Amino acid sequence: MLKRAFDFLSSLIGLILVSPILLTLAILIKKEDGGPVFYRGVRVGRFGKLFRIFKFRTMVLNAEKLGGPSTADDDPRITRVGKFIRKFKLDELPQLINVLEGEMSIVGPRPEVQHYVNMFTDEEKAILTVKPGITDWASLWNPDEGSFLSRSPDPERTYMEEIRPTKLRLQLKYVRERSFAVDLGIIMKTISTVISKSWHSL
Repeated sequence: MLKRAFDFLSSLIGLILVSPILLTLAILIKKEDGGPVFYRGVRVGRFGKLFRIFKFRTMVLNAEKLGGPSTADDDPRITRVGKFIRKFKLDELPQLINVLEGEMSIVGPRPEVQHYVNMFTDEEKAILTVKPGITDWASLWNPDEGSFLSRSPDPERTYMEEIRPTKLRLQLKYVRERSFAVDLGIIMKTISTVISKSWHSL
């Protein structure tokens, strides 16, 4: 109950505070190619329930038909505006809508596509017992996943062999140790990481 109340209030206040940024980015995305502002990909939520995630669209139309789910920073499908949005992690901001609607939480394992969830072992299925979130230990461990993948000749293989195993281990760690205090700690570290990365990107 406390977590849901916190999520609801945080997402509502957050959306109000960043609304000027959301509006500006929406205009830029629409102006570039006339396509939809949001990417509404299907993700797997708590207990395996499917939902459509809100993300700013940073790739060309029908990008999912032109490549795999793992995306490197140098992926040719990324639009000009999309590169800027991804650089500062602004594509994730609309997920506050998913949090407000109760499909996601501020803190929790990042929601995955069905393709990767189908690979879960029995132990890893425990990840689906909590709501997916905007940030978690795995997000803090590798905040520049796209940049890391861009240095690989085979991004999908690199993701499967070098990123996914650690990501799953950290997500299971969160499931085992989760508490409101842990959530607050992750939020503070996330804010610090985002500010530091944004400062160095300027």
